[in-house]
Amino acid sequence: MIHDIMPGTEEAMSKPAAGYIGFDPTADSLHIGSLVQIMILVHLQKAGHKPIALIGGATGMVGDPSGKSKERNLLNQAEIEKNIAGQRAQLEKFLDFDCGDNSAEIVNNYDWFKDFNFLDFIRDVGKHITVNYMMAKDSVKSRLETGISFTEFSYQLVQGYDFYWLNKHKNCIVQLGGSDQWGNIVTGTELIRRMGVGEAFAVTTPLIKKADGTKFGKTESGNVWLDKKRTSPYQFYQYWLRSSDEDAKNYIKIFTLKPEEEIKALIAEHYQAPGLRLLQKALAKDITIRVHSEEDFENALEASNILYGKSTSEALKKLSEEDMLSVFEGVPKSEISMDDLEKGINLVDMLVEKTHFLPSNKEARRAIKENSVSVNKDKVSAEIIIDKSHLVSEKYLLLQRGKKKLFLVKAI
Repeated sequence: MIHDIMPGTEEAMSKPAAGYIGFDPTADSLHIGSLVQIMILVHLQKAGHKPIALIGGATGMVGDPSGKSKERNLLNQAEIEKNIAGQRAQLEKFLDFDCGDNSAEIVNNYDWFKDFNFLDFIRDVGKHITVNYMMAKDSVKSRLETGISFTEFSYQLVQGYDFYWLNKHKNCIVQLGGSDQWGNIVTGTELIRRMGVGEAFAVTTPLIKKADGTKFGKTESGNVWLDKKRTSPYQFYQYWLRSSDEDAKNYIKIFTLKPEEEIKALIAEHYQAPGLRLLQKALAKDITIRVHSEEDFENALEASNILYGKSTSEALKKLSEEDMLSVFEGVPKSEISMDDLEKGINLVDMLVEKTHFLPSNKEARRAIKENSVSVNKDKVSAEIIIDKSHLVSEKYLLLQRGKKKLFLVKAI
C-alpha cells in the first residue's frame, strides 16, 4: 500500500505517534476512492498510532489543483458543514474514537483558519516558502498552460500550514495521502522544518488502477459512494462482485483486514475454480458488511439471487424501489395503468395484450400449462387475476417465463 515514503519515517514511527490524512468535503459522502486512505488510517491505529482525519472545511473553500485539469467549484460554509457531518458518520464506522491514547480524532481546518487574516498568513507562513519551490510542483506545472488561479496556486501553502498546525498542537509527525499529494505533503514537511517546529514525514499510497485501464470507483452512473442513499448496498456489493480476477486479487489485500495467510489461501482456492468467483464473493461480503451492515449484505445477496432465479417472492417484496430498478436494470420493461389493476387483469391479458411479454394468447396459455410462468417469483398454473395486491413496492410486477426470461412491469 506504500508508493513513496520519506527517509526516516519508519524510525520516527517505531514508537506511538500521530498521523493524519486530509479528506475533501465536496460531498456529504466519501466514495470508494477514499477507502484506500481510510484503510491506511485503520492500519495506523491497529499499529498503535493515533489516526487523525482532517476534513478540509477551509481548503474546501479554496480547491486543490492536484490531479485536476480545471478549476473546481467552491463551496459555502453551510454546504461544507453538511458534508463534514456526513463524512464524520462514515469515518466512525472504521476508526475507534474511544480507545485511550490512540483514539481517532476528526479535525476541521476551518477551526484554525477562520480567524487567520490574509496579511498575517503571508507574513508568518508565506515568507518561508519561495515561489520557485511552489512552481516546481507537478500539480502546478501541469496547469501552467491552461491557467491556474492564485487561489489554487496557494493551496499547497494552506495544506502545508495544516500539517504545521497539527504538528505543533497535536504532535502529528506524519501526513499520508494518495501519490498525487506528494508535492503538497512535502511542502508541509518543509514548512515545519523552516518554521523551526521539528521534523515531519510523508507517506503516500498508490493510486488504484483497474487491470482493464478503466477508472477505479467509477461506473457508468458515476462514483460508487459509501452512502447507501447515493449507491445502494446492492449496487455497492455488485461493484466488488463484478471485479476481474486480477483486480479482486489486488483489492482483497488493500480493502480487507484478512491476514496474509488467509488471503494467499483464498487466492489459491479461487484459481482452482475461477468460475465460482470465491475471491470476488469474499471481497464483496467483507467490504459491504464494514461499510454498511450484515443486514445490508444479506439483502444485497438476496437481491443478487433474485436476478439469477434462486430466490422467492418474499425476498422480492423486501427490495426497495431503488434496488428493484438496479437488479432489473437490463430487463425489458413496460407500463400499465393503475386503473386497470384496480379492476383486475386476467393473467393471459397481462402477458400478451397489456405488456407484450409473450407474443400470443396461445403461447401464454401453453406457458401457463407447462408451469413455466411466474409472477413475482411465484409459479402460476392457472389464469389468475392480477390486481394491486400483487404489486411490489406498490408499483412493480415481475413476470417470468422459465429461468432466464424476465419482464418488469410498472404501474402508473
